[in-house]
Amino acid sequence: MRQGSVGSVMVVDDDPLTLESISMLLCSNGFEVSAYMDALKALARFREAPTDVVLTDINMPVTNGFRLMEQIRNFDTETPVIFITGNAELDVALSAIRLNAFEFIVKPVSEWGLVDAVERGINSKRAVQTDNRRRNDLERIVAQSAEELAEALRNQMHISKEIIERLTMAAVLRDEDAGLHIRRIGLFAGELACSLGMAADFNENIACASAMHDIGKIGIPDTILFKKGRLTSEEFEIIKMHTVIGENILRGASHPLMEMAASITMTHHERWDGSGYPSSLKGAEIPLEGRIVMLADQYDALRSQRVYKPALGHEVVCRIILQGDAQTRPEHFDPEIIRAFRLTADRLAEIYEANQDDDLQDEAGEFKDLKKFYA
Repeated sequence: MRQGSVGSVMVVDDDPLTLESISMLLCSNGFEVSAYMDALKALARFREAPTDVVLTDINMPVTNGFRLMEQIRNFDTETPVIFITGNAELDVALSAIRLNAFEFIVKPVSEWGLVDAVERGINSKRAVQTDNRRRNDLERIVAQSAEELAEALRNQMHISKEIIERLTMAAVLRDEDAGLHIRRIGLFAGELACSLGMAADFNENIACASAMHDIGKIGIPDTILFKKGRLTSEEFEIIKMHTVIGENILRGASHPLMEMAASITMTHHERWDGSGYPSSLKGAEIPLEGRIVMLADQYDALRSQRVYKPALGHEVVCRIILQGDAQTRPEHFDPEIIRAFRLTADRLAEIYEANQDDDLQDEAGEFKDLKKFYA
């Protein structure tokens, strides 16, 4: 018996003398043998207790070796099948090759040749099983790693949202009118992005990140930020710096949500025709999120009352954005976002009307949880 060659072999042959001689030969070499004259019984047993190698005669009544192999392959692709035949004709050999038989042995069978074929079959199956286990282990590791990465990204997203909420809280505490403005801008931006056909993650990110669009105003002096009346040209230049201040606050963050927030703070006053600030960017030089929030911010600013202007109705604001007036021109906006605005204008009006009562503070004047504004 050869060391390391022990394994199980199923022998199928309708000739009792051949079946007995092959079985005895394999047993004497240390193999565990199960012998069958009936291929159907062999198949039923194989379903219950698979073996390392199947050794079968080709020419058997009812179910020949080829048919037996086909049926085995319906549920087992690993077990090598070795054919034994007294017919060495070419068409028989080709049929065995087409079925991907492991070996094709012509009678009379030599002991050395048979044992060698069975050993190689057993080693082949064990190698395949090892490879399959490694592949399954790798797939499991990859799946686990993917889930861990997804969980890490979810946690990072949660942290990023919390950072945005807390930074926004600082702006709201400084300007109590900012809370509902922030909520409306997020909802407006989300609606416009959806109408543009953007992906769900972009829509979700812009609805949250847009809350930071004016975070840089925490660096603007109160005497200018809350001035009653119109600003001088020098004061307006200082106000314009809130875009740069905001970008400096958020710059360098690695999460896409924070990156988008930094982009929005810097570019939400840029105009499609290049007449905006702080960098006079033009057309597609302006990031899409900046272009979207720019229109959303303009719609809300026109709808809202300021110390220097009254609140305007929805129809008037739509006419200004689409046709222009002394300060606002259609060419300030990306034409694609203008088209999205036409489609969503009624929805923006509903959002504005639904977010009028300031409930950011409780009866004691304490600041409430901003999370509801990101729902």
